[in-house]
Amino acid sequence: MMSPRFVLALAAGLFMTFSALPRCIAQDYPSHTVRIVVPFGPGGPADVAARLIGNILQESFGQPFVVENRTGAGGVIGTQEVAKSPADGYTLLMMSNTQTANESLLKPDQRKYDLMRDLAPIAPVNSSDLVIVVHPSVPAKTLQEFIALAKSQPGKLNYASSGQGTPYHMAGELFKAMAGIDVVHVPYRNSGEARSGVIGAQVQMMIDAVPAMAPNVGEKQVRALATTGKQRSGVLPDVPTAGEAGVPGYEATIWLGLMAPAGTPKPIIDKLNAAVNGVVKRPDIVKLWNEQGALPMAMTAEEFDRFLRGDIVKWADVVKKFDKS
Repeated sequence: MMSPRFVLALAAGLFMTFSALPRCIAQDYPSHTVRIVVPFGPGGPADVAARLIGNILQESFGQPFVVENRTGAGGVIGTQEVAKSPADGYTLLMMSNTQTANESLLKPDQRKYDLMRDLAPIAPVNSSDLVIVVHPSVPAKTLQEFIALAKSQPGKLNYASSGQGTPYHMAGELFKAMAGIDVVHVPYRNSGEARSGVIGAQVQMMIDAVPAMAPNVGEKQVRALATTGKQRSGVLPDVPTAGEAGVPGYEATIWLGLMAPAGTPKPIIDKLNAAVNGVVKRPDIVKLWNEQGALPMAMTAEEFDRFLRGDIVKWADVVKKFDKS
């Protein structure tokens, strides 16, 4: 029989061994390629941010961070893929308020995942105001003129988005409800195609991220009617906010963040959180994003968790509002 002293020593040794495992996991991570799944199309804010952050993390960790676009179903397909991936830190999701909106916009059997159950928050990345634009052929020079035009032709004007449940779609539905207009939603497969739709006059209006649409405004391919933040955009300073332009209280942004499959070891989550926060606080990154109209966001994983839960509640209220409109 083993003596009590031997049993205690064995138990202590096992405790020390297993308690050290998480630290070892974090120290060794990453040891091979990390995938960042972007559930949206190439060239959009999420794709651009993922590639920028992936390149910097690759330099920091000495392992490849590869971006893969998995588009479809308003961000659902790519999110499903990450939710079903091994919880080892080698598959990450670059997500946005699309995912928090989808929690109320789509039924569970349409998503086949629950965001806060099946994925683990890592860190936010940045946020951007949006801009309401129309094709130059639309006979409206101001937001109020567009609202008047839409009211005179209910159901005749269209607006583009990058898909059901995306921030652009939700911003459009909120705008419709608050302005009291009937404009038809035309979902595209991604933001690039939606942008091409309004530039090519296939649709009359779109609400898009300032960094993505500002060049098209500058080239007069579209006409900017209003931005959607509390204050005017530094990138489009001559464009009034929606509040200034006649829709008081209207605000909409797109923010980005990283998540991992639920069950990913906390030391890996914490290591990635520290690394991402380090990236978004870099002066050169802050300057770059400010020039593009984006603001860096930095939180602990726990703070980001609370932020996500609050955003889910926020968009549930928006969905109820436009469902009644």
